[in-house]
Amino acid sequence: MNKYGAEFLGTFWLVLGGCGSAVLAAAFPQVGIGLLGVSLAFGLTVLTMAFAIGHISGCHLNPAVSVGLWAGGRFPGSQVLPYIVAQVIGAIVAGGVLYLIASGKTGFDTSAGFASNGYGAHSPGGYSLLSALVCEVVMTMMFLLVILGSTDKRAPQGFAPIAIGLCLTLIHLISIPVTNTSVNPARSTGVALFVGGWAIQQLWLFWIAPIIGAVLGAAIYRFLGHSSVSE
Repeated sequence: MNKYGAEFLGTFWLVLGGCGSAVLAAAFPQVGIGLLGVSLAFGLTVLTMAFAIGHISGCHLNPAVSVGLWAGGRFPGSQVLPYIVAQVIGAIVAGGVLYLIASGKTGFDTSAGFASNGYGAHSPGGYSLLSALVCEVVMTMMFLLVILGSTDKRAPQGFAPIAIGLCLTLIHLISIPVTNTSVNPARSTGVALFVGGWAIQQLWLFWIAPIIGAVLGAAIYRFLGHSSVSE
């Protein structure tokens, strides 16, 4: 149970920290943190939690990561569903806490997006469904490559949280204009439920694309890792 509790708390922190920075601080008058700040906030949530709970649960915080680690031979299949349940519940609770905080401001309205992920008319930059699909698949694929590589027994030890956190920051710097950056079905679900409507209708993409990307990343790393051992 400790592992599931850690995944719950870690994903709670990721959504509260990352989405909270987007909802509360990104456009704050004159001193807003902007796209760069939101990107860094997401990276910092993963970095801090990796150090805090990595030794307890592995610090997945993301259904796509759990599936990808299973596909990469690093995680038992029997643990995937319980991890995903803990992650999604943590994300939803964080979405609720963020809603309570954000709704304390006069004029608050979830129709502004509430950090939800979207495509087409709901993409920050107006990007199409195809663009969103390709972006989410490729970004999650690269995320899994970094996760698997930096946590490999042959990699320098102790630096994985930094590499993974900076990778997520970079992913957000690239893809916030396209989809508001998901690469994490739990993160997408945690805020979409409070927006409803279009956010729920488009949520399917932010489950399917990250999981496809994660499996691709795992497959590529298994090939690269095996090849390096064989040479």
